[in-house]
Amino acid sequence: MISLRKFYADNFDWPLFISALLLLSIGLMAIYSVDLSRGGELVFFKKQMLAFGVGLVLFLFATTRQHTFFYTFSKAIYLFSFLALVAVLIIGKEVRGTTGWFVLSGFSFQPVEFAKVGLILFLGYITANFGRRFEKPIYFFGTAIITFILIALVMLQPDLGSALLLLAIWFGLMLIVGTRRLFIILFILSGLLISVMSWTFLFEDYQKERILTFVYPSRDPLGSGYNVSQALIAIGSGQFLGRGLGFGSQSQLRFLPEAQTDFIFSVIGEELGFIGVGVLLVLFGIVFWRLVLIIKKAQNDYVIAVVFGVLVLFFVQFFVNIGANLGLLPVTGVTLPFISSGGSSLMMNFLLLGIVESLVVKNY
Repeated sequence: MISLRKFYADNFDWPLFISALLLLSIGLMAIYSVDLSRGGELVFFKKQMLAFGVGLVLFLFATTRQHTFFYTFSKAIYLFSFLALVAVLIIGKEVRGTTGWFVLSGFSFQPVEFAKVGLILFLGYITANFGRRFEKPIYFFGTAIITFILIALVMLQPDLGSALLLLAIWFGLMLIVGTRRLFIILFILSGLLISVMSWTFLFEDYQKERILTFVYPSRDPLGSGYNVSQALIAIGSGQFLGRGLGFGSQSQLRFLPEAQTDFIFSVIGEELGFIGVGVLLVLFGIVFWRLVLIIKKAQNDYVIAVVFGVLVLFFVQFFVNIGANLGLLPVTGVTLPFISSGGSSLMMNFLLLGIVESLVVKNY
């Protein structure tokens, strides 16, 4: 049963929730604009509204749980997310070369989004039960194993962007808890060695070309560098006030690929201009600031680890997506939280917000 008493508690974080809603509103406006270029059916907009409805229910459910609820079920949620990733490889539907979707009666769900929730909660559970002996090898390598199990399943789909996000959640936690520097250095060196070996012996010529094009977009402006080039044109053409919602030439004439997901930041930059981008950045800044404040005020390791995991997930998505739109990072398919079209991502983002609120409000 959902009780709304927690929303009247003094420590319910209204700035966090309202900022997320305002980000969603900006995203809905941009998605609506993209849909205008595709006809009058508003496919992406309707799906995003439906996902928001489900996400709001998940938020209400999570927020109104006791603060010990998710701690108690952390292991079960992780196990369920693991089984879902296994199942999607067997019975999932392939979309754009990735077998990562459950589809039923026109509705689809991407289980890797739930896996991010499961990993954050289980890492928090382990951290809370480890007695702050984070310098022990078993903590570092034990958490690495449970993380890389999920990463391996995601890479089998394959979904590099989501795999990197799972890695970022774990690695960020290792940095904040103060695990031994030797382990961090060995991990980084291993990653560099694997990268060099992959470039030399595993990567095909087209994969190397994509990386080189990221470094030098002008190498192939009409091929693998096309996306970034069009994104930069869109952002630059928005200037201070933007061209107006629905009047962006790059998005409306469909020069900008995947405008509703990977490059929605470029749509906002083109149609809402510097002002729109500025508002978006301020709202994200408020979300990050509120999460940091919660971490600083937290009095137990579970809350710190879980909220920090949410912070890392949101920030890395924000950084990678906008960095790709600006040509500073490669395009990996990482969405912009609360903004990009994507029902699974939006629903899980609101679930994570609800979990954070449930950990903050302990009075009811």
